[in-house]
Amino acid sequence: MTTVAIVHDYLTQRGGAERVVLSMARAFPQAPIYTSLYDPGGTFPEFTDLDVRPMWLTRVSPLRHHHRLGLPILAPAFSRLRVRADVVLCSSSGWAHGTHVEGRKIIYCHTPARWLYQTDRYLGAGSRISRAALAVLRPGLVAWDRRAAATADRYLANSTAVARRIFDTYGIRAEILPPPHSIDPAGPQATIAGLEPGLYLCVSRLLPYKNVDVVMEAFRGLEQRLVIVGTGPEEARLRAMAPPNVRLVGRVDDAQLRWLYANCHAVIAASYEDYGLTPLEGAAFGKPAAVLRWGGFLDTVVEGVTGVFFDALSVPAIRSALESLTRDKWEGWRLKLHASRFSQEAFAARLLQVAHAGPVQTSDNRVPDRDADE
Repeated sequence: MTTVAIVHDYLTQRGGAERVVLSMARAFPQAPIYTSLYDPGGTFPEFTDLDVRPMWLTRVSPLRHHHRLGLPILAPAFSRLRVRADVVLCSSSGWAHGTHVEGRKIIYCHTPARWLYQTDRYLGAGSRISRAALAVLRPGLVAWDRRAAATADRYLANSTAVARRIFDTYGIRAEILPPPHSIDPAGPQATIAGLEPGLYLCVSRLLPYKNVDVVMEAFRGLEQRLVIVGTGPEEARLRAMAPPNVRLVGRVDDAQLRWLYANCHAVIAASYEDYGLTPLEGAAFGKPAAVLRWGGFLDTVVEGVTGVFFDALSVPAIRSALESLTRDKWEGWRLKLHASRFSQEAFAARLLQVAHAGPVQTSDNRVPDRDADE
């Protein structure tokens, strides 16, 4: 019997990458999950029922709550991690792919490290200290990152845009395997005090490249109400600038998130997204989306069927998209059918096939096929 282990960068927050790890664990229920940092209260509660094996770093409390502080030590920490299994599935956006394995290594890449290859977007305005520190560390980290990528027996990407980025960064061709949405519309719902149906919804970690501030400004002075779900380094700044019709609710549980999706008019997302998860979650509830025409959204939103795109990261462009959402008619059954194509069953079935297949050639001189550029 083939043994499988899962490795993930860190389990300290609630985001799309963490949901993907839960989907991997459903595909391989006996697989232990190795990670650098584990904060049970900060990530999804389902992890408490799984075999999570954090490194010694997790005993350093500040790192669990501010994983970016670990930038200088995460690369060497994963370089020292040895995992024994026939197949090691590395869920990575920058660290886990450096793990040493005794079997085959399959890297599921959410994106090549943003902090190395998209530094301006990752840090935003950022602090001078962060930029100076990264400038010093970057050459060594880039070399480490490229060596780590070269150790893969197989590369999987979550979207067409990320597959292209993997090729441009490493010269490696990756199979595109979109992760499933994992919010079951049939699950329980719970209201949030002070909120009424008829809102617009933005679900996002509060990071510079998520561009939540531009979405907020687009709603300033409008009658429509916007609810923002998520936490992150930008939270204090965003709360200070929020207009009266915009409410930041912070972290919510899945029952509350279901209520929000079920009772919103539409989902709004302006982020530079590697994989467009929230429009799929909204579609599962029959709700359309207005999203930036960029990256992973090109794979998960069907223009005119499940949502609309805006081509510029600007207040006028987002407001025009909102008008389109209001003007156009949306067929809930088409939205739900689209979301059903991104199922846990399809994701698990392909992972199982890949885990039991032999190594494949992952690098050549060709650019991977794609439907659209970023």
